[in-house]
Amino acid sequence: MRDNRVPQGRISRRGALIGMALSSAWLASPARALTNAAERTAIPGFIDDLIARMTIEEKAGQLTLMASAWGGSSATALNPPGTGSSFTSQINDAVAGKLTGVFNGNGAGMALQMQTAVMARSRLKIPLIFAADIIHGHRTIFPIPMGEAASFEPDLATRTARVAAFEAAGSGIDWTFAPMVDIARDQRWGRTMEGAGEDVLLGRLFAAARVRGFQGHDLTADDAMMACAKHFAAYGAAEAGLDYSTVDVSERTLREVYFPPFQAAFDAGCGSTMASFNEISGVPATANHWLLTDVLRDEWHYAGLVVSDYTGDEELIAHGVAADGRDAARLAIMAGVDMSMQSNLYFLHLPGLVRDGLVPLARVDQAVRRVLATKAMLGLFDNPFRRIDPARETRRSLLPASRALAREAATKSIVLLKNDGALLPLNKSANIALIGPFGSGPHDIIGGWNVYGDDRLAVDLATGLRQAGGSVTVVRGCDVEAAIVGGIEQAVAAARAADVVILTLGESQDMSGEAQARAEIGVPAAQLALAEAINATGKPVVVLLSNGRGLALQDGVRAAPAIMVTWFLGTEGGNAIADVIYGAVSPSGRLPVSFPYATGQEPYHYDHKATGRPQPDGALQPYKAHYRGLPDMALFPFGHGLTYGDVRYTDLHITATTLAPGASVTIAITLTNHGKHAVAEVAQLYTRTRTASISRPVRELRGFQKVPLSPGEARTVHFTLAQADMRFIGLRNTPVVEPGLVDVWVAPSAQAEGLRGQITLTA
Repeated sequence: MRDNRVPQGRISRRGALIGMALSSAWLASPARALTNAAERTAIPGFIDDLIARMTIEEKAGQLTLMASAWGGSSATALNPPGTGSSFTSQINDAVAGKLTGVFNGNGAGMALQMQTAVMARSRLKIPLIFAADIIHGHRTIFPIPMGEAASFEPDLATRTARVAAFEAAGSGIDWTFAPMVDIARDQRWGRTMEGAGEDVLLGRLFAAARVRGFQGHDLTADDAMMACAKHFAAYGAAEAGLDYSTVDVSERTLREVYFPPFQAAFDAGCGSTMASFNEISGVPATANHWLLTDVLRDEWHYAGLVVSDYTGDEELIAHGVAADGRDAARLAIMAGVDMSMQSNLYFLHLPGLVRDGLVPLARVDQAVRRVLATKAMLGLFDNPFRRIDPARETRRSLLPASRALAREAATKSIVLLKNDGALLPLNKSANIALIGPFGSGPHDIIGGWNVYGDDRLAVDLATGLRQAGGSVTVVRGCDVEAAIVGGIEQAVAAARAADVVILTLGESQDMSGEAQARAEIGVPAAQLALAEAINATGKPVVVLLSNGRGLALQDGVRAAPAIMVTWFLGTEGGNAIADVIYGAVSPSGRLPVSFPYATGQEPYHYDHKATGRPQPDGALQPYKAHYRGLPDMALFPFGHGLTYGDVRYTDLHITATTLAPGASVTIAITLTNHGKHAVAEVAQLYTRTRTASISRPVRELRGFQKVPLSPGEARTVHFTLAQADMRFIGLRNTPVVEPGLVDVWVAPSAQAEGLRGQITLTA
């Protein structure tokens, strides 16, 4: 009988010598030994025994993840399984040990067939893992992640991710490819909608919150699934916002902006991470040893699983760093990618690479150990069917409590940009002309990157308004990007016959997401023409924006007295908007991204540098840092959002004027609601270090609090600022705190003056 502990086939003398040298070099690092020791402490002993019994082909199979040949809902369009693939042949591959699992499959019934076959017929009885893109809900769909980040409530994200895991795990899913924690500072980038926006603190808090929600308190539970922080790293920094494009940023920027949300996710226990498509300073992330090993493993001691993105290893060929698929597989696994998604390159080439001494068997075993440890952590060796129950899948889908949470999350995600003359909230007696391409019908409600959700099960705006008791006439007026013959005339007639117009404008849900970069981020021309015609009627207009990114709103949109950002709000979107429109709930969302004056300002983020020639307050001056005719600021800044109240900030008090190492100060203000409606105000703490060895942004968010206020109520709000909070990445690319003067603001947005004070950091 063949010894299953060694690779099949002969290893040449040259290959053996190369392999010994490569293995010795690879294993020699003390940091590597420390990382390996840390990993082994959490790995059950049976796993090494199992690895010793595996052939090199079976090991390569455990490192190979494929799209399900029997895809769920829109999965096939998002991630096609490949030509020639059938469900039967995929089951046979699984039984033969050629794959570790599948993703975006068709529910518990599909998973049951595959797992049953593997556990009955495979040689080693290693359970499959089932993964999926559960980005913002499974059957019950919540607001797109950026919309949910507008709530400024990380705990809300934990709760919605918990429900998503409850539903998804009930359908057999062990692992979600979420959360996306990329910082997005260019609104042309389509995948902005998947993250938490442009700010590092907000990104960190929502990254950790979503991990906690997906994974719960016990990863072996049948309502928990492993999270995957993606895309490591700096995917959101693509040049000109073009998806998949080059990233060339400094190590300081990586450590200060793009790494922290990943570190927060890992600190929260995130079990996996995904290598990004992009290159970083000439080296694609999937082949980037410095990123995936030196930083992730040796510096951070991360012990979780690293998976490639969809064919990310194969794309090293097009990047120009790999000669062919074999070379790509070598580069990826040696950089630190444990599992290959969809390309099949690991299964095809790792056995030969090991035999030829080009990849150490120890590196393959390390990756297999991580994969098997992940399956053990998920409880799959104890019970391969713990999440697979078709009856439970049905029982858990779209429960009333889940829909109630979806409605709550949607209302809290809505951002009121403008409300001149207190046009909102509307009286239910008002006759409404609901105009625009997003007013009614089962489309553009739940948002993009949705594998299992269904617009047909969601509440559209017209239905929500009518269920709330409103009188509504619906006229489409135009399509998303094209005029309708006679559409504007019909819309104008409806507007003239109404008391008020609700004008739905923006993007369709397939205009944001992967591969949906936009060169212009305004409202499409057909909709702009409709808006200008409606404005000309003189009727009061409420604009509702459907969008997955920050928009550069043109004059025809800005002219409306009331503008509300409604993103893509999910299953209960129409009901949530109606709740806010009619005042059952006061809007409380704040922008997680800046809305620029013009597309040409992108990339724009509030925490930019002053430059050596900052534009002072007041009229634009020559030879200062601004575009022709535009200030170097946002039309609607990060953190902006109105309520139906009148909240005033007073009585700033800072407990100390100096801040020593290890110390903290308390910053207190009073918020008073002088309005007639109960509200929730988001007070935001910002700082600016005046002088440092590395220039600092004009403002940085240090904290925020969402404070409920009844009409006439006043509350004192306290923020704690420690000297450690003022760390930045210094000249040696390590965190430092330097003495000096710091400006402090508590304000309702990143551009609002609010209340301002100063403290001095001491050595």
